[in-house]
Amino acid sequence: MKFALASYGSRGDVEPFAAVGRELLRRGHDVCIAAPPHMLGIVESAGLAGLAYGPNPQARHAADPLSMMSELLDHVSRALTESGATLTRLAKGADLLLTGTSEQELAANVAQHYGIPLAALHFFPASVLAPGLLFESATAHADEAQRQALGLPAGQLVEGASLEIQAYDELCFPGLAAEWLKSGGRRPFVGALTLELPTDADDEVLSWIAAGTPPIYFGFGSSVRLASAADTVAVIGEACAQLGERALICSGASEFADIPQFDHVKVADTVNHAAVLPACRAVVHHGGAGTTAAGMRAGVPTLILWRWLDQPIWADVVTRLKVGSGRQFSDTTLESLVADLRSLLSPQCVARAREVAARLTTPAESVALAADLLEDTARAAATGAPAGSRSR
Repeated sequence: MKFALASYGSRGDVEPFAAVGRELLRRGHDVCIAAPPHMLGIVESAGLAGLAYGPNPQARHAADPLSMMSELLDHVSRALTESGATLTRLAKGADLLLTGTSEQELAANVAQHYGIPLAALHFFPASVLAPGLLFESATAHADEAQRQALGLPAGQLVEGASLEIQAYDELCFPGLAAEWLKSGGRRPFVGALTLELPTDADDEVLSWIAAGTPPIYFGFGSSVRLASAADTVAVIGEACAQLGERALICSGASEFADIPQFDHVKVADTVNHAAVLPACRAVVHHGGAGTTAAGMRAGVPTLILWRWLDQPIWADVVTRLKVGSGRQFSDTTLESLVADLRSLLSPQCVARAREVAARLTTPAESVALAADLLEDTARAAATGAPAGSRSR
């Protein structure tokens, strides 16, 4: 079968698609992924054919959430307008189209045009963070223009027709599965999807870790740049010095030139979370869905210093599960960081993190479940038989 996958955004948006695409390719299917130009390297590293999709998203400087949201909405509107034709070209001859949340309406138009099933990957419950009127207005023009270009009647599709794979663990949102029973299996949970790709820095970082005590990992994601990397490193270095801990900092989208130097702090660009995080004492990060899952699977406590979008949702999750805590990044001070890290490293939090990790899906289980669901849906559409459910 032929599967067309499309994801627009940062690495956290694209990597789950590449992970399930790689599994479908391994099973003998034809797979092509549309992704932003700067993410095609990730797609190709998974052995997949890639198609440039929209403009490159630019990492945003840390600012107040309202300014960042305004920039995002403007960018999303332009990106979706430019991406409609790519989606149409990508899905031609496909047996199924898989997309993300932001492109779901445009993808539904394309699926309707070709008469193929649509599926989506959701990285958090849509009901928890609804797009709202601003996002809907930003995407409405692209949706209307695309329906006209495809010769489709004006108006929205009937909601509820597509498979919406929840790419996170059911454990993270107790009661949600029961609430969604009436969806008829349309929103199955599979767990987080990741490629677990090695990086050039892994061996050096793991050697540094092995040469001393396990460090605390600090990561800031790929979509927002720090206002001052030097100030951030200074606070991290001092906080860890007060606690007698080492720190491993991953720079992500930020420029880490001219930063203060500490003997107990190492800075790297990007690391393989699956290899490095289990060797750390704790993880501190921005609260992306993928990084949150990686930290929880590693069985180490998590502190989320969130900024926007779904990040506070994941801060609430780790707090509710008692595997860590969260705080708005802009509210973080040296004193608060020391206090949060001290709480994070308590025996109770460490033990709870290990306990929860044992209850999560493994990366291999998650990608297999997602691929099963997509195969079932595509086959059912081709044969007219009801799709089976192999979800956990």
